[in-house]
Amino acid sequence: MKQESSLNKEPTINQQVIDIAIKLGAVALLIGWCFAILRPFILIVMWGAILAVALKPLHNKLTRMVRGKAGIASTIIALVGITIIVVPSVNLSSSSIDSAQHLYNGIEQGTLKIPQANESVKEWPIIGEQSFALWQAASEDIQKVAGQYSEQIKSLSASLLSAVAGLGGGILQFIVSLIIAVVFMSKAESSHQGVQRLMTRLMGDNGQRTIDTTIATIRSVATGVLGVAVIQSLLSGIGLLIAGIPGAGIWAIAVLILAIAQLPPILILGPIAAYYFSVADTTPAIIFLIFSILVSSSDAFLKPLFLGRGMDIPMLVILLGAIGGMLLSGIIGLFVGAVVLALGYQLMMDWLSQHEESIEETPTEP
Repeated sequence: MKQESSLNKEPTINQQVIDIAIKLGAVALLIGWCFAILRPFILIVMWGAILAVALKPLHNKLTRMVRGKAGIASTIIALVGITIIVVPSVNLSSSSIDSAQHLYNGIEQGTLKIPQANESVKEWPIIGEQSFALWQAASEDIQKVAGQYSEQIKSLSASLLSAVAGLGGGILQFIVSLIIAVVFMSKAESSHQGVQRLMTRLMGDNGQRTIDTTIATIRSVATGVLGVAVIQSLLSGIGLLIAGIPGAGIWAIAVLILAIAQLPPILILGPIAAYYFSVADTTPAIIFLIFSILVSSSDAFLKPLFLGRGMDIPMLVILLGAIGGMLLSGIIGLFVGAVVLALGYQLMMDWLSQHEESIEETPTEP
């Protein structure tokens, strides 16, 4: 009888395994399908969430200023953000296209005049002799030089066009992300409750702590990395304008990109300072060089002021997460990398604390 009972149960158990496998497969298929549908929007939504978290303190202040009208505060942030990004970008693109057209026409018609190179150009490190020879040849016959380097010029032109197209796509992505951020901020309470329910379901009692760490890390990176980069870019732009350097706005944007990438702005300002020595008097050139060094090294004391402020996570952990995340995933990795490493550090410290507590609670033998 026992043998018959076991034989009767075996098909039932096998059937249950098959049923579970089919259900898991259906759930996995549904999740994968949903992911495939939402995949084009994931990056934009993540940017919207990051912007919402970073801008929420400002949104709260504006809401109080407009007597509690969150919708008006959100609209103000959206309009100001779009204006700050779109207007300079359009002006930059327009001026770049006009300059390129003027340069092309000047080369084609032979009307472009390049002044002769200063002898001091030869003293530039590494590239001095080659730069002087090329500069001198261009000042004598620009059409001949353009013909010699036609392939390089075509390649550079294609790269510039691609960069302009990428800039347009980036601007559009930012506008959409900002609109999503405005929606999140306008529905901040319901958005927070939804995230809280999800994290509590996933992580139990540690869900709220994870949310708090994520919010604090995003705001820390926004002020400590992006904020410092903007400060360095603005200072560089002011210095370049005062010195009368051509294309000061473009160089300031280049400094901003380098600073976000955690590279020293001196990589841009150094060659400009060398150029300034060849066209300006010694005293203003030295002042500009000292100014460039100060701007480039300013992050050494600015980052400790902003990065990791008010958090239990060390500044080095957040900085390493931001740099590593950016190398792995681009600009958005600045935030994602910092958040992931901060949560990993927090998890490790909790594990160590629990281990130490268990050792302390273990009774010692007399």
